[in-house]
Amino acid sequence: MSSWLFALTFVAALGAALMAGLFFVFSNFAMTAFGKLPPAVGIAAMQSINVHILNPAFFALFFGTSALSTVLAVVAILNRAQTWSLPLLAGGLCYLAGVLLVTMIFNVPLNNRLAASAPESAEAATFWAEYLRVWTAWNHVRTVLSLAATASFILALSRA
Repeated sequence: MSSWLFALTFVAALGAALMAGLFFVFSNFAMTAFGKLPPAVGIAAMQSINVHILNPAFFALFFGTSALSTVLAVVAILNRAQTWSLPLLAGGLCYLAGVLLVTMIFNVPLNNRLAASAPESAEAATFWAEYLRVWTAWNHVRTVLSLAATASFILALSRA
């Protein structure tokens, strides 16, 4: 593995690990805590998080790791004979499928629907119960697959 590929893989491992940690916090206790609050308060808290998470640091981490994962998956396919190629490909695919795609297909639409809700309304309270269940289930997927991406990238580095 060349030094530039090693560096890209190392940075991707860090990015995937940071995302795994973020998702773990929400899966492990944040969503449970929000669910224990009165619905209007929990909804308002999550709406605020969904607004403030959209910042340059988060975008750089989320989309930067997505870009690195794409590059690393292509490099892995082009270097199939290398001992590091399979875990490198697995890392890239776990991140792209488990973080990028799950987020865009499942979590973001739920966040958008929550954003359009008036926290004090009966409709929002009904949706909140569904949101907590479905959003959190998909967040568990993101947690596991971003951690799997991290482990795969580390395994690729150990085979370099």
